[in-house]
Amino acid sequence: MSKLRFPRSVLHARMEKFQGMLRSREIDAVMIRVKSTFTYFTGTKWLRPALLIPANDEPVLFSVKGEEDELGSRTWIGNIITFREGGELMSKVSGAIRKNNYKVVGLEFGIERDAYILFYEIFKRLNPSVRVVDVSDLIFSMRMIKDKYELNAIREAGKIGREVLKRIQDAIFPGISETEIASEMYHQAYKLGSEEPKIHVNAGPNPRVHMEPFRDIKVREGTVVALILGIDYNNYYVNLSRTYVIGKSGVGRKALECAGEVYVKAKELTKAGIRAIDVMKELDNIYRKYNLIENRVVGYLHGVGLQVEEPPITTIIPKHRFMEIKENMAVALVHAPIMIKGLGQVKLEDTFIVGKERLESITP
Repeated sequence: MSKLRFPRSVLHARMEKFQGMLRSREIDAVMIRVKSTFTYFTGTKWLRPALLIPANDEPVLFSVKGEEDELGSRTWIGNIITFREGGELMSKVSGAIRKNNYKVVGLEFGIERDAYILFYEIFKRLNPSVRVVDVSDLIFSMRMIKDKYELNAIREAGKIGREVLKRIQDAIFPGISETEIASEMYHQAYKLGSEEPKIHVNAGPNPRVHMEPFRDIKVREGTVVALILGIDYNNYYVNLSRTYVIGKSGVGRKALECAGEVYVKAKELTKAGIRAIDVMKELDNIYRKYNLIENRVVGYLHGVGLQVEEPPITTIIPKHRFMEIKENMAVALVHAPIMIKGLGQVKLEDTFIVGKERLESITP
């Protein structure tokens, strides 16, 4: 029985469009090892993904022997080759490349955790006559603009994310640890239908941009607690962040007031046709007014979709700040936190869909 979550015709059309791009660049085939891109083309997530996309032939899936039936029920791709261990996988991929005389093969040089450099080095060693090229720009030129099925999945993820926040607010109090807060958030996220939630917690007074929770950091009076949620539905994410002042803190209230004003201005200015850099200049005027310009992280927006954080990512990749925001992008703002020693991280962030005239708020 098919377990496809998106129409076969939609997934097939994505593949055909991508193959046309490969032909225009004279790329013979692409080997996909990045989980989110594998999901984009196949219709399902899968651990240790392997998908060969020829420019002029049917795509080929590689599956651990014994998994092929379940994988086959969740994708539209019928050509599945099985393997028993990693060496056999690489041998079969290289054999397909040699058999079809592929000379130029694309790989995705991304920032996702699945994009291990080890695979790249093994691939080069096994295919010395092949020229390897980066196809990440082609992939994200497609992935950044969402179709109606992707947008509906993001909207459903937003409903789950909002409900998770409602259910965990009473779990934040002095003495509780970051991991205890995270465990309750994970519990509620899974219970509500999220399959791969991403949870981060930062309890002050020491701010951290990357907030993997620690068991020995506990909530204190006079500080703030920042929560970041990545909640998925049918593999598509929303990203939302909230900050809670614990007890009385004049600095905390000031920082929250600044973050709120930045948030409102960012919503007002962000629309199809603008560049992130132009909005960032306006937001910096607000940070200066509150004397917090040196405390803010540079950048304010990133894309959302099959990853919690995907291009354009203005906090990580400076050139993305000059990209034009387009209709039917899903974006999270304000992504950049305010970092204050002795208080913690202050962050207010929601996910939006870019419409023709305005933003559609997904996690208000």
